[in-house]
Order: sequence, then C-alpha cells, then structure tokens
Amino acid sequence: MREKKFSVREIVSFINLLVIQNLKNITMIRKLFLYKSDKTVVHLLRSIFSSNIAFSVDIGLLALLTEVFHIHYLISAGVGFIIGTTVSYILSIYWVFNRRRLQNKHLEYWIFILIGLTGAGLNEILIWFFTEHVHIFYLFSKIISGSTVFFFNFFTRKYVLFR
Repeated sequence: MREKKFSVREIVSFINLLVIQNLKNITMIRKLFLYKSDKTVVHLLRSIFSSNIAFSVDIGLLALLTEVFHIHYLISAGVGFIIGTTVSYILSIYWVFNRRRLQNKHLEYWIFILIGLTGAGLNEILIWFFTEHVHIFYLFSKIISGSTVFFFNFFTRKYVLFR
C-alpha cells in the first residue's frame, strides 16, 4: 500500500487551519479566564476552577488536622469547610461573578457565609452518612459530599447574591 503524498498547498492549508483553531482556542480561554462575563456557563466554569482551589484548601486541612493533629474527622471537616468557603468568597467577588445584587458588602459576606454554613451542614451529614453507613473512607466521602455541596452553593449564591 502506498502512502499518499500531500502537496505543499495541502500542507500549508492544514497548518493554517491548525493555527486558526489554536487562535480561536486561545481567545476562548482568554474570555473564560480574563474578561468579565454575564454568562452563567462562564460563571459555572470559573466557579469550578475557583472551587477546586477552595476544595484543595478544605480537603488539605481535613487530612492535616485528622492525620497529623489527630482531630476527629467531623471537626476537621468543619474547619476545612469554613476556611475553604472564605477562599471561595474571595475568588467569587473578585473573579467568578462581576455583578452583585447587594450594595452592602458586609451583608453580602454574611449571606455568603450563611449559604456556606448550610452547605457545611449538608457536607457534614453527607460525610457522616457515606463514612458511617456506606463504609466509604472518609476522604472519599469528602469528595462525594464536596461535589454535591458545590452545586448547591453555586446555584444558591448565583441567584441570591450575584447576577
């Protein structure tokens, strides 16, 4: 079987296509990460990214406090969740969302925390349930609960605090 030989013109056309596609991808990435947007899908993608940062702080503290300092995993989970929520708030107001419903920043922060505390309660219940009743390792329980609580927090905050 003979290999097909491509002409210089076909090769140049293919390279141009790749360059144009890469420029489109770069533009899309820049829009996603750098420019303000009112689109919920952009907010969701940014929130996923920023929540992964906050979740890393959260689960890192859970493991550190439980494994190194021998604090009960539910207490460690609560501490990690509150600090992770604060990281999430900072990223939310400076990067994820560009419009706020409330002018009072203190009230906004406390509502954000209240939503986070509701999520923390849900987080604790889910970790406890999956660890104690389903017999899943507590860090895996945290991953399941973290994913569930993410969607609860995102949509609640989006529609209560941000536009």
